[in-house]
Amino acid sequence: MKKIIINGANGYVASNFINKLLDQNYKVIALVRSSSKYSSDERMKDALSETGESEYGNTKNLKVYSYSLLDDNFSIPQKHMEDIFSGDVDYFHFAASLKYDLKTKDEIFKTNLDGVENSIKVYSKYAKKSSRFFFISTAYSCGIFPGLFKEQFYANEDISRFRNYYELSKRVAENIVKKHIDKSGLNGHIIRLSQVVGNNKTGVTKTDYGIFDFAKRIHNLAYKYPNRTVRVKVDPDSTQNLIPIDTVVGYLMKTVEVNKVPVIMNFVAKNPIKNTHIINSICKLLPIKIIPTKNIDREDMDALERLISVGMSFTGSYANTNLLFDTKQLDKIVSSGDNEVNEDTLFKMMEYFINKLLEKKRIVLNLDS
Repeated sequence: MKKIIINGANGYVASNFINKLLDQNYKVIALVRSSSKYSSDERMKDALSETGESEYGNTKNLKVYSYSLLDDNFSIPQKHMEDIFSGDVDYFHFAASLKYDLKTKDEIFKTNLDGVENSIKVYSKYAKKSSRFFFISTAYSCGIFPGLFKEQFYANEDISRFRNYYELSKRVAENIVKKHIDKSGLNGHIIRLSQVVGNNKTGVTKTDYGIFDFAKRIHNLAYKYPNRTVRVKVDPDSTQNLIPIDTVVGYLMKTVEVNKVPVIMNFVAKNPIKNTHIINSICKLLPIKIIPTKNIDREDMDALERLISVGMSFTGSYANTNLLFDTKQLDKIVSSGDNEVNEDTLFKMMEYFINKLLEKKRIVLNLDS
């Protein structure tokens, strides 16, 4: 059985993927950056324990290494690197900066561009020809795109064609991979993820990204200003492309199992969810009434509406999207479209997420009292 190497291994998707790999008895090498408070091993174990409601499973096939993405050999001794890359491996580059604005542009580019370049350099130095390199990108590398975003490479464009610098960095990073495929024969592949949400079967939701970040902000305001009616600048008929974590992990496992996979695959939902369904779920769970309004100027908002608007600096740019994604290449290895988010499973995820927020709030109140 091949070995799986994952950098940025303590992230949400990566840690769920690792848990499944270990459950299937794969050998996993996790490359994790240590912090000032926690070792790489502690951060990995903490991430694994967060993947579900119970303690993570068997880790006898897991080895964790502290690494530095931008350094030569990742700051790992050469002997260890030779051991890490011994045999046939599938290498998954998850490491990324999720920041998005102009003030963090340099940090975004250093991590998401220089980091990919160095990752390919390390991989190319140690991996066997039969190994494979997978770059985890985003479906939103489409930027401001009017048609069907296909599973192919697109030329680099300037920031005016994107909603933020994160999207731009991922487009450029994809083309870094393409450059190495074309010039040096890198056995490289691109996996584009849309917005990854909770578990579609259980409702367990351990991410606070995207729509859940919005829900968290609304939760905080709803209990500070209960039973208010607020307008938010959101097109109720626009959609969000939500893919459950269990679906993503299933697709990743299939990618590992299949010998020949397409160069680019869009891991996306075929049936996106309307904004109005997301907002209705939040309103059922919190003491607030939200009215999605397509056109509302800041000067026409009241103080609370302006506060919500400020908190939507990232999510607001996706409030009016109806993006279309091709999945013909993905369909070659999996039956995409199965296990998709619907109104009921979305509500179950929101209910779990908001109940967890309420639990934390009660704990804090009890401690204060």
